Amino acid sequence: MIAVIHGLTAQIVAAPSLRKTMKLQNTSTQLHVVRALEVLIVAGFAVMCTPSGAAPAMNSPTGAHAMKTAARTPVETRISSLHTRLQITSAQESLWLPVAQIMRDNANTMQTLLHARNDGASHMSATDDLHSYGQIAEAHADGIKKLTPAFESLYNSMSDVQKHNADQIFRSEGHHVGRKS
Repeated sequence: MIAVIHGLTAQIVAAPSLRKTMKLQNTSTQLHVVRALEVLIVAGFAVMCTPSGAAPAMNSPTGAHAMKTAARTPVETRISSLHTRLQITSAQESLWLPVAQIMRDNANTMQTLLHARNDGASHMSATDDLHSYGQIAEAHADGIKKLTPAFESLYNSMSDVQKHNADQIFRSEGHHVGRKS
């Protein structure tokens, strides 16, 4: 999985039009961007469950609002998709809201760290690079630690069918990086 992610991010960064847009002048900067993209992708797998082509239910004001918001940011798309796939009921909304907010907060934290890493990439020493990467990995771990109890409360409120569905979603979304294919 990591090799696939690395290959894709390397191809994205190597694209001439993207290099020009992102002002990537040299291979060192490209390497930093590839690493940042890889961290973001792996972090995203841990907190998201995006199906291909899934859309929120439009028969509720929440679903319609989520769809409008989802068009704006990737994290909102993930939140909306997960809400739909988990079949969150109106009775579970009060438990879902903290999960969604933690996902937003985690995404904002990661985005801030990745921007800072990218902005400093051209003058980072090897140790600066490791420290920056460590901050990102630590923020990811902290984000999971915040998400887990909120999701656990939601999970405990779910029906057996919802729990089974959630188990399947989390097993299949690729966040088990160490698992052999």
